[in-house]
Amino acid sequence: MPTEPIQAQVVSKQTSVINLALLIPMLSAIVAITPLAIDMYLPAMSTLAASFHSDITTVQQSLSLYLAGYALGMLSFGPLADRIGRRPLVITGLTGFMLISLALAFVTSIELFLALRFLQAFIGAAATVVVPGYIKEVYGENTAKGMSYVSLIMMLAPLLAPSLGSIILEFGEWQLIFFILAFYALTLLSLVLWKLKMPSDGDKASRSQNSFFGAYGVVFTKPGVKLHIASGVLTSFSFFCYLTASPFVYMEVFGLDKSLFAILFSTNVGALMLANVVNSRIVGRYGSRRMLRGATMLAILAGSALFVVNWFELSLGFTVATLIPFMGFLGVMSVNADAIVLMKFKKETGTATAVIGTLRFGCGALAGPLLALFYTGTAVPFSALMLSSVLLVGVCQFYAPAGVQNQS
Repeated sequence: MPTEPIQAQVVSKQTSVINLALLIPMLSAIVAITPLAIDMYLPAMSTLAASFHSDITTVQQSLSLYLAGYALGMLSFGPLADRIGRRPLVITGLTGFMLISLALAFVTSIELFLALRFLQAFIGAAATVVVPGYIKEVYGENTAKGMSYVSLIMMLAPLLAPSLGSIILEFGEWQLIFFILAFYALTLLSLVLWKLKMPSDGDKASRSQNSFFGAYGVVFTKPGVKLHIASGVLTSFSFFCYLTASPFVYMEVFGLDKSLFAILFSTNVGALMLANVVNSRIVGRYGSRRMLRGATMLAILAGSALFVVNWFELSLGFTVATLIPFMGFLGVMSVNADAIVLMKFKKETGTATAVIGTLRFGCGALAGPLLALFYTGTAVPFSALMLSSVLLVGVCQFYAPAGVQNQS
């Protein structure tokens, strides 16, 4: 974790230095509200269903509604952040998330619960959509390094959230989960009001003057952007294939119990975290473009090996040995693809983040239906889809123009 202060690049007129040791964990914690809000209440689903006199399939719809609300929120608040500044959006998002989390603890009907979950995600997106812009402001040409730090910390949230939810249920009812989410947002809001004061927050000249649709027009018409956005989206699709298929592959195909599945799942998350550590150390030397291309080639090799061992129905050890490095390479690909896109914009980073996030969630949602379509009762469809996605990333990178275009 970096401890050095940001020197010339991030020095405000009022304060002399902003310390990365506080700033990066703060930004990571803001982004983490999404996986925490999604995963912490998973152990309470059956309890929620009983409390609302409903069935668990109806309660599960709150997951889809949350993702839909989050995607719509990113689309709505991305251009707004570019126009009015990031700080008001962070404050609005955390305040709204806190209040709606409190309201969720008092609902008594499933219909109101579902509606509030949608609103919780929608308003929470206002806080998270600005974070990549802040990282770019801090790190400049080394944006991928900052993205790696944030991703490293943020990955702890989905890893720990279900266990935290289970522990909370040992001390109280499901309502306590939402009280804790509200307290988490309140703590972040206090830190933001006290510590998050960046030069861009007071610099109106750095803000976009484009309209809502004009900002999206800038993002989609910027030369050299589309193929890098596609690279990030395809990388995420491969990751969503893993998330969707891993319970089936590990427990049904290979017959593991829940405990061993949890261990292997955590191991692959660990590979992602390690990859971000490595990327943060060397991306400044080699650059995001070279890191993305190198990781893509290695991912194609690992993905091909994963496909082959499952095609020939080799033992679990071969799948684990090929999947762990594959997941690590996906982590490197993801942060560098995002960094390349963000570096192409000076005033539309919020809009670019909204485009990336929405497309990733939308494309990720296709993983389940496609896996179901190609279902064979084996791990072949899962490995084939993951390999296909990184092969397409390779095609995108082959045709993507070299270098980073000037910001606009």
